[in-house]
Amino acid sequence: MEKIFVFGHKKPDTDSVTASIALSHLKKSMGINAEPRALGEPNTETKFVLDYFKVPRPAYLNDVRVQVKDIDYLKNYSARKEDSILAGFKKMNENITGTLPVVDAKNHFLGIVSMKDIAKKQFSPDICHLKTSYENILDTLEGEEVLKFDTEIEGDLLIASYRSTTFIEQIKVDPFTILIMGDRHSIIEYVIQNRIKLIILTGNAEIKEKHLAVARENQINIIRTESNTFTVSRLIGLANYLETILISDKVICVEEQQDLHDFIDLVNKNKYSNYPVLTPDNKCLGILRAGDANNRRRKKVILVDHNEAIQSADGLEEAEIVEIVDHHKIGTIGTTSPINFRNMPVGSSNTIIYQLYLENKIEIPSKIAGLMLSGIISDTLLFRSPTTTELDKIAVQELAEIAGIDYEKYGMDMLQAGASLDGKTKEEILFMDFKNFTIDDYKVGVGQVTTFNIDSFISEKEEYANLINRVAEQQEYQIVALFVTDILKNGSYMFYNEKAAEILDNAFGIEQIEEGYYLQDVISRKKQMIPNIMNALEHK
Repeated sequence: MEKIFVFGHKKPDTDSVTASIALSHLKKSMGINAEPRALGEPNTETKFVLDYFKVPRPAYLNDVRVQVKDIDYLKNYSARKEDSILAGFKKMNENITGTLPVVDAKNHFLGIVSMKDIAKKQFSPDICHLKTSYENILDTLEGEEVLKFDTEIEGDLLIASYRSTTFIEQIKVDPFTILIMGDRHSIIEYVIQNRIKLIILTGNAEIKEKHLAVARENQINIIRTESNTFTVSRLIGLANYLETILISDKVICVEEQQDLHDFIDLVNKNKYSNYPVLTPDNKCLGILRAGDANNRRRKKVILVDHNEAIQSADGLEEAEIVEIVDHHKIGTIGTTSPINFRNMPVGSSNTIIYQLYLENKIEIPSKIAGLMLSGIISDTLLFRSPTTTELDKIAVQELAEIAGIDYEKYGMDMLQAGASLDGKTKEEILFMDFKNFTIDDYKVGVGQVTTFNIDSFISEKEEYANLINRVAEQQEYQIVALFVTDILKNGSYMFYNEKAAEILDNAFGIEQIEEGYYLQDVISRKKQMIPNIMNALEHK
């Protein structure tokens, strides 16, 4: 069953991570192969939640672009270096490809052979030299084993085309001679006595018992075949090991993790038709043909806690969105076909997912219940946020019963853990929970952190202002704002770039704005901060 990735937005917060895990569990319970992913490192609060309920962190998802692994390339396609050239030719012919990866006994990639290489071998100066195995010769000539003493056969090929007396008087043979001949008994006797490497008897030629006895004593390899001498002379070179025509230098290979676009660029640059697919440890997975790029499969994804393309995974336009579960405004993401889109005006994505569990009559395990209530508490700031609804409160109460915890005590512990900024730089604090928006062609970035100790921010407000101004200039933001939310006072302190002062002044009705300005009862980015900024920009 094809895998579906479930993930939240970039700069993941507790609601997006826990919602990804909870929705994945729901889908699996319904027989769908869903797996949670995260688009970044979990924040301090989320780590606290996952550790508290002993739930592993979702694997990191870099992007959802189409990769080589999403293409139906020719998998498990390779040959061993000890295979015969004929076996390699047949494999290429059967798979309608002109290139064959060659591997060792542990499937490590050694190089390639091609139809062109086989043709070159047939016309090469060393065509009369054979290096192969006894079994390869048997298979190539469809022969019969008469005597076998060596597994590997190497030597120079010779055909007994002379008169017997001429051959015996003028042709020197030795232990590296491989002789192709019919039933010429005097020559057989001569070469057996001189201990040649191999006799290939053509036309099902017979060998006398007395000669056979001497051959056995002298450990002479003998093979018999129905084919005539001419046919054998043409086929025997194809019994050579594939490694004898192996190309190992400057072979262009790809890995499954490579993007499709990179592969297409590679093809356009090099003009080759076939590219071996390797693992990072050099094991061969198969071969990717240039034409295979048309047989691509888009990754299937479910988005939670966002529906803005700028907040989602890189390469989302190359993926197939099958579902969205979100509690934010409808954003910029579009799809090519109808999907399940569950969007509700509640305080948390987990509240919606809780409703989905109820609707599908799926039992919620205690750990999953704990994760879900954590997401709701985080996004509603333990019901202090104006985004909080009765559905959020009901969900937390019922999930807390399943998880077996006091949600008020646990909620304060969780928020305090998330508010800890120990060891973090100012830049890390700014981007801890930072979301990008485009509003009427204005690029806007809004960060939000919660704290129980505002003094450290106020005492260093100039440094925060300098950082924000630098980020705005370097990354071409019109507005960058950091809202530091004091949970106990139920308000937020605002830090911003200088160019945004007038807009923020109008957005929040401030007569004279200054860095660290306190906004009482403003604690929701979704319902207060972003809408106010949007309204101010629209009336600019």
